Amino acid sequence: MTAKSQQNWTGDPADLLRAGEGFHLADVDPDSTPGYTGGKKAGQADLDAGAGQLDDLQERLFAQSRLHEDSPAVLLVLQAMDSAGKGGIVRHVVGSVDPQGVSLVAFKKPTPEELAHDFLWRIEKHVPAAGFIGVFDRSHYEDVLIGKVRALADDTEIERRYDAIVDFEKRVTDAGVRIVKVMLHISPEEQKARLMERLDRADKHWKYNPGDVDERALWPAYMDAYQAVLERTSTPNAPWHVIPANAKWYARLAVQALLLDALEDIDPQWPLADFDVEAEKARLAAT
Repeated sequence: MTAKSQQNWTGDPADLLRAGEGFHLADVDPDSTPGYTGGKKAGQADLDAGAGQLDDLQERLFAQSRLHEDSPAVLLVLQAMDSAGKGGIVRHVVGSVDPQGVSLVAFKKPTPEELAHDFLWRIEKHVPAAGFIGVFDRSHYEDVLIGKVRALADDTEIERRYDAIVDFEKRVTDAGVRIVKVMLHISPEEQKARLMERLDRADKHWKYNPGDVDERALWPAYMDAYQAVLERTSTPNAPWHVIPANAKWYARLAVQALLLDALEDIDPQWPLADFDVEAEKARLAAT
C-alpha cells in the first residue's frame, strides 16, 4: 500500500524498491526516481504531508507501548557509501517525529572491548524497545562490507556473518520489531561532487574525511560487496530496499514512504484509559 499522505506514487514503494530474487545493483540508475511521477516540488509537498502522518503514527506507537509491553517497534537500517545522505534522512525524515520516541545509534569503528566479542554483540544491545523507532546509521552490515573489501576477515568468516545476520534479524522480527533496511545508492560522480562541496565550504569541512578519497578507489569492490549483501541477507521478514539517492529529495521521500508503510501496517492504536474519565473530570473540576 502507498502512504495515505503521499499522492504521486504509481505503486507501493516497499514493492518498487525491494531487492528481491534476481536483483542486480548494477541495473539501478542512481539518478532515477522509480515509481514517483512528481518532481522535486511535488516530492517536497508529499514529504511535508508525510511528516505529519509519520509524527501521528510514531506517537500512537509510543503511546500504545506504555500500556502494552509487547507492542511492536520499528528499526530503520541505513547503509550507504559516504556522503550518500544518511544524515539528511535522519534530519529531514526521522527528525519530524518526537525525539523521545527515537533511538539513534551511529556505529563507528569497534572499540577493543567490542572486538573482544562477536560482531553482533554491540548491535544486540541497541535493538529498539517496544514503541520506539530505532535508527542504525551504519550497522552490523559494516562487518560484511568493509570486512570483505578491506579483508578484515577471511571468506569463511564473512560467510558465517551472513548467516548470523539472517538469524539475528529473524529473532528480532519474531520479537515484534519491524525492520526497514535501506541502501542509499549514489553514483561515484555524485559522491565526488558532494565531497568537493564539503571542501569548498568552510562550514562543511568538519564533515570531510580524507579517507573517503581512498575508499573511492575501491568503489567496484564495494559495489560487489553490496551485491553479495543484498543476495545473502534480503529475506521475507527483513528485505532490503535500494533507493536511488542522487536526488536527495527522492531518497528522503522514499525512506519516509517505507517507514509510513511499516507503521500503517502495524496500525498502532491509542490506548484506552484505565481509569474513569468522567470521574476524573469531576475530581479535577472540584479542585
